[in-house]
Amino acid sequence: MAVLLLAEIVGGEISIDQTAKALSAAKELGDVTILCASAGCSDAAEAAAKLDGVAKVLCADDAAYGNGLAEPIADLIVSLAGDYDHIVGPSTASAKNILPRVAALLDVMVISDVMGVVDADTFERPIYAGNAIQTVKSADAKKVLSVRTAGYDAASEGGSASVETISATANPGLSEWVEDKVQESDRPELTSAKIVVSGGRGVGSEEDFAIIEALADKLGAAVGASRAAVDSGYAPNDWQVGQTGKVVAPELYVAVGISGAIQHLAGMKDSKVIVAINKDEEAPIFQVADYGLVADLFDAVPELTKAL
Repeated sequence: MAVLLLAEIVGGEISIDQTAKALSAAKELGDVTILCASAGCSDAAEAAAKLDGVAKVLCADDAAYGNGLAEPIADLIVSLAGDYDHIVGPSTASAKNILPRVAALLDVMVISDVMGVVDADTFERPIYAGNAIQTVKSADAKKVLSVRTAGYDAASEGGSASVETISATANPGLSEWVEDKVQESDRPELTSAKIVVSGGRGVGSEEDFAIIEALADKLGAAVGASRAAVDSGYAPNDWQVGQTGKVVAPELYVAVGISGAIQHLAGMKDSKVIVAINKDEEAPIFQVADYGLVADLFDAVPELTKAL
């Protein structure tokens, strides 16, 4: 079986973490070729070639792919699809924008958020906010799937795959890039951070969210938030963890002032160690927490930050 894996590239730089985790899943299906599509993607392609288990890397260097527009990249993948049985990408915003278009152009289904490979045709994915695991068997000639990377360890480096430069396909001109609005931060990226500190509605205000950020900075952690906190305007959208936000599985997840609604748990319950701080001892978050502290967060968090 031949597999084409779409590398996660942002701003011309490859996300090794997301790509390597998706590679761990793709390797279970067969020989993996990684596709790097971007403007000036040679460095990204060289980095991908060093991942263990990669047979070959394709580098499509063209301005049309520079800002990750879904339509031209989908057309490129479809032009290559004849040589592959599986087309795979990480379950990131970018790949989840591209892969459904690829599936539609190939007239096949897209299987999203794969968290387990049973065989070449059969996959496991979460449903009902992660409360059940659905086993999907596809009869399509080509399988298009996104991988929930939180469930996989990153493939190690040590490979030496060849890099082949390929030509771009004609730009369909269905969309154009206007601008990116990116929040600059020195903190690690939320989905790949080893430690995440998240705040919920209990934090009370945008100003008070500063105590969550202070604790995160002490721990070298990323900052997350529950949907309730985001909807209340306490935190920006890209901090949201949960069913309708980002799925994370860090080594340590600290939930502060978060009740533990099922939608939030769907985004973080695979974390290795979960610590909850909440003044309500009946909060559902304590049912999944490894360590729970029943306390007022406005007393406990500054004290913890000071101790650290």
